[in-house]
Amino acid sequence: MSTNATVENLVPIFIMGKRYEVPETFTIMKAMEHTGYKFLRGCGCRGGVCGACSAVYRKAGDYHIRSGLACQTVVEPDMYLAQLPFYPALRQVYDYATTEAAAAAVFALYPELFRCVACNACTKICPMEVQVMDYVAALKRGDILQAAEQSFDCIQCGLCASRCMGELPQYHIAQVARRLAGGKLKPRAQHLADMLAAIQTGRFGDALADLRRADKDRLRTLYEQRELEPEMTGEEWRPQATVGL
Repeated sequence: MSTNATVENLVPIFIMGKRYEVPETFTIMKAMEHTGYKFLRGCGCRGGVCGACSAVYRKAGDYHIRSGLACQTVVEPDMYLAQLPFYPALRQVYDYATTEAAAAAVFALYPELFRCVACNACTKICPMEVQVMDYVAALKRGDILQAAEQSFDCIQCGLCASRCMGELPQYHIAQVARRLAGGKLKPRAQHLADMLAAIQTGRFGDALADLRRADKDRLRTLYEQRELEPEMTGEEWRPQATVGL
């Protein structure tokens, strides 16, 4: 057993129908590993931001099927659970370079967008509290920039598609919107253009050559002494998608 937990703080759970006892403070992911499961799929950042560990579960005596991220959701007594490491929603293949940044292009790729019945089940299931129905509505109006902004926090877990009565692959559609908005609709950042020009003129050639020659201790020292950006909190880090547009 991988913990010093006593019998008093163990709770029964059911994983894929089989009963186990696990520490009551464990997340679903830790509980599964505690019982012997080895994650080859459905495990990523373990911090609630990558969307790789979708899980569905039912609480004791409750008919509702609930969902969450396995790395964040804490187990409860008699919880029945299963992993959804990948949801097989339709994902269209397209050539980004030749795809026009226009609503018509999105509609051509995902005509099922108009099957949305505005039930809002997608928003209710989202572990990141993304307003999924709202960005779908924005795309139906042809507003790619608005959809890109509203879906910014999407982690591609696929849970929205799992509850959609219209069988939309919302998270894949939103990804197209963000790619078109970021690469073809929003203004280019001048500091990025300046940095690309500096790289192309060989400004950092000597520094890179020095790093290649450095031994492990030298690399560790450089890493520990590196200049850090000031920590940002709250709205400071959020992109201002519509400013100046």
